[in-house]
Amino acid sequence: MKLQDTPEEWQVVATATPFQGNKTSVRTDDVVMPGGTVARRDYQVHPGSVAVLAVDDEDRVLVLRQYRHPVRHKLWEIPAGLLDVPGENPLHAAQRELYEEAHVKAEDWRVLTDVYTTPGGCDEAVRIFLARGLSEAEGDRFEVAEEESDMELARVPLPELVRGVLAGELHNNCLVVGVLSLTAARAGEGLEALRPAEAPWPARPFEA
Repeated sequence: MKLQDTPEEWQVVATATPFQGNKTSVRTDDVVMPGGTVARRDYQVHPGSVAVLAVDDEDRVLVLRQYRHPVRHKLWEIPAGLLDVPGENPLHAAQRELYEEAHVKAEDWRVLTDVYTTPGGCDEAVRIFLARGLSEAEGDRFEVAEEESDMELARVPLPELVRGVLAGELHNNCLVVGVLSLTAARAGEGLEALRPAEAPWPARPFEA
């Protein structure tokens, strides 16, 4: 049997948006359960995100350290950002984030994996890219603000990140999924078997 997630949508008999934020909102749906009862489900509505596992020629991963207020931590992360424009090509968004957060460009792009970050309470979908062939981007650096003005940048060997993940020292979702996926891909069919950078993404459809 092939294990594969499949689309399905249960009947919603009522819906409301009790909170509307700048980028996300909270939705309340009354959903018909299999037995016919109705259950209320509250969840965050999210535009979606992209993240970039950027690996240099010395097999070091580009990581950023940033304050995250909801969890009261400074977390080591990989470059990431929102899909600000509905229907935006996620590859273009990922290239933008790598430039803005690290002032780096990449020659080779692949889809590493697609995930729902917290499907029990949020509809956020994230596409994590693998970027290789790194070099300094041209032009001026992007002007950062707010939490990003305090960001630190480092390049860390992949095995050290894997060790930190398994030791419970690194917690960012995209970093954890990214470094373990890259490790698994190398141990399996190899990086050339990864999907192309503009592979379809049903969770956030786009035009190539």
